[in-house]
Amino acid sequence: MTAPGASAASAPARHARGKRPQFYEAPGLDQAMSMILVLASEFSVLRERMDTLERILEAHGIDAGAAIEAYRPATDVLAERERWRQAFLARLYYLARKDAADAARGDTDGRYRETIEAIAKG
Repeated sequence: MTAPGASAASAPARHARGKRPQFYEAPGLDQAMSMILVLASEFSVLRERMDTLERILEAHGIDAGAAIEAYRPATDVLAERERWRQAFLARLYYLARKDAADAARGDTDGRYRETIEAIAKG
């Protein structure tokens, strides 16, 4: 089973150019909100899938809670889970990494404004 998002780690990174809109004045709050939204999205999907799985298992007479507690994953399963976790963390910390890369390239707010003014002047 391929973990959702696992292929994203091997795909070339694509980033939007330029300054992102900033909604909050406090530094880092936009990044935190982005992370919260990623987590909320993941949680929602997981909750629905888990509910569905538990209902299917219950319909087949399987006590999912006891089965989950007794389960001991094999090494290959642990490795697959770790790959998924790394892809998930990459999505979660996307904005922080992008901001760090922008800063390393010198993509500052001042440089952005200079570019906009140069374009406006034609």
